[in-house]
Amino acid sequence: EPLMWNLDILTGKLKELGCSIHIETSGAYPMSGQIDWITLSPKKTGLPKEEIYTKAHELKVIVFNNNDFKFAEEQAAKVSENCTLYLQSEWSKRDEMYPKITDFILENPEWRASVQTHKYLNIP
Repeated sequence: EPLMWNLDILTGKLKELGCSIHIETSGAYPMSGQIDWITLSPKKTGLPKEEIYTKAHELKVIVFNNNDFKFAEEQAAKVSENCTLYLQSEWSKRDEMYPKITDFILENPEWRASVQTHKYLNIP
């Protein structure tokens, strides 16, 4: 979780070098640093700080069971209308959940499916 640490100095130096900075975060820790792109991947066990919802460029919700679709909708209601919405199956449940994710997206076309490409390619 990158926001466990204060990112001000690190991102400041990276920006001086001309870097663009993208992070994926649960949002459970306070925002710090100069971040260009934020993927918010909230966890039920540690909900995001309110400040991050409006800063998120992407919302990625991990789907482990059917209850997670309601959680996804609750989280989507808090982000800006320009935020891209993704659903991604928990890896161990992918065979069960991707058909359900597909059905959900067909009924809710503002959502997109996301996959863990590195898992399919056997990259640790």
